[in-house]
Amino acid sequence: MNTVALLSSHLAFAADPDRAAAKLAGLGRFVHGRGGGESDSMGGILGRHDTMKKSSNCSKLEIKMVEAIQKRAAHGTSLKSFNSIIMKFPKIDDSLRKCKTIFEQFDEDSNGEIDKQELKHCFQKLEISFTEEEINDLFEFCDINEDMGMKFNEFIVFMCLIYLLNEPAVSEAKIKMGLGNLEATFETLVDAFVFLDKNKDGYVSKEEMVQAINETATGERSSGRIAMRRFEEMDWDKNGMVTFKEFLFAFTRWVGIDDNEDDDE
Repeated sequence: MNTVALLSSHLAFAADPDRAAAKLAGLGRFVHGRGGGESDSMGGILGRHDTMKKSSNCSKLEIKMVEAIQKRAAHGTSLKSFNSIIMKFPKIDDSLRKCKTIFEQFDEDSNGEIDKQELKHCFQKLEISFTEEEINDLFEFCDINEDMGMKFNEFIVFMCLIYLLNEPAVSEAKIKMGLGNLEATFETLVDAFVFLDKNKDGYVSKEEMVQAINETATGERSSGRIAMRRFEEMDWDKNGMVTFKEFLFAFTRWVGIDDNEDDDE
């Protein structure tokens, strides 16, 4: 059955018909590989990669993230096809938007972004035992635009990273930040990345993305082109390998969440 047709049945029940229509149009472009460039809602993150500092050195946090993904990949994935990921978009979108309350708690001056000092203040209020170095590392790791302000989509990546890292201080943070209700959504995101990471090395390559799309779109001549477009949307530093962080930033775009949420509301 056509994936977009299936998605329409989910979106038909959305409270906001205009938002549902916009989502469906975007998902249609996603499935069929249409659209692109800086103005495309699916590729907005990609057009800005020229302004982002590129580093060939892995940070300690990235190493921990890759190791966590590898450990999780050892248990396999429940997803059977790329379509099964797409079908979860509406539910994931709704769930991630519930993070806004937590975001607003961190955003003390209500300017639509969280700076380092606000992040430190919130951790102190919640009595979460992160060192200043750990907080700085988390902030800089998730501030993909490097503008010293963590926007809503970057905050979602921050929270998913908190979920993924299984360390004592992080486990404490999960409880005090109220992430329990979001764990199923974050687990789905981890599961989706593990599905794409065929060789379980903690990264997704072009070949793995093509393989994932081909498993869903068997016999479709456009499947390779679609796979490459989706890969380019994830690989913002253009090094040929996609990390879990890059995947998360692309995913927030795919489900309709970007760094200008406040402007859209």
